[in-house]
Amino acid sequence: MADQAGPLLIIGGHEDKDGDRVILGELARLLDGGRLVLATVASHEPDGYFDAYEKAFAALGVNDMVELYVHERSDGASPETLAKLEGAAGVFFTGGDQLRISSQIGDTPVEHRIHEIHRAGGVIAGTSAGAAVMSETMLVKGPSAESYRIGELHMAPGLGLVRDMIIDQHFAERGRYGRLLGAVAHNPRLLGVGVDENTALLVEGDEGRVIGAGAVYVVDGEEASHSNIAEARAERPLSIFDVRMHVLSCGDRFHFTRRRPEAGPDDGA
Repeated sequence: MADQAGPLLIIGGHEDKDGDRVILGELARLLDGGRLVLATVASHEPDGYFDAYEKAFAALGVNDMVELYVHERSDGASPETLAKLEGAAGVFFTGGDQLRISSQIGDTPVEHRIHEIHRAGGVIAGTSAGAAVMSETMLVKGPSAESYRIGELHMAPGLGLVRDMIIDQHFAERGRYGRLLGAVAHNPRLLGVGVDENTALLVEGDEGRVIGAGAVYVVDGEEASHSNIAEARAERPLSIFDVRMHVLSCGDRFHFTRRRPEAGPDDGA
């Protein structure tokens, strides 16, 4: 799924910054005392993001943090911007607009350097928009809390840190089941991964493990026997048969090559 390199921490948004901070604590553990680059690129108005995270991470022992922001796409090649990534043990993309991330740093020296950090063993984390942009094809927008209707989904190239899944966030909270099914119907090769708020999927090699308070939903359309995605007229509801869905909670794992879940040690306790 991911490059054979560092872990990916895919967060569904609204992770706890004031209480137990389980997800941010996991990122602190993965950093192991190294420098964290907080990439606020997704926000059109990033003021305040860094201060909130700096306070939350300081309580977890992460004291070496720098902010990465680009005002214009040309900033993605500037020496000053690239210097922010020197010595980084990890990069954390905050929320906002995932299209802003891909359009501002996609195929720039900054993106190439982030991939280099990942391949060298660094952790890449992302919350909300920062999670969606990790996939090779990302969800940009589509209606929530209703059945998917043909033609309503907008997708675009992401950063390609994971190649065989498409990620949605704020999942159960915003009722995004229909649009994730629509995304999988467009390309059943991809696993659809929906992540609840204050929940994360930690991907290491070919396996993902759920942490946090909610659930991760994995939609597998590989064995779908019917879909009207190509033939139906615009605005007709999606029809798709024999789709498999797995719902994973804290501690559960998913093996991507085998497309199979595994219950965590506390299952049924």
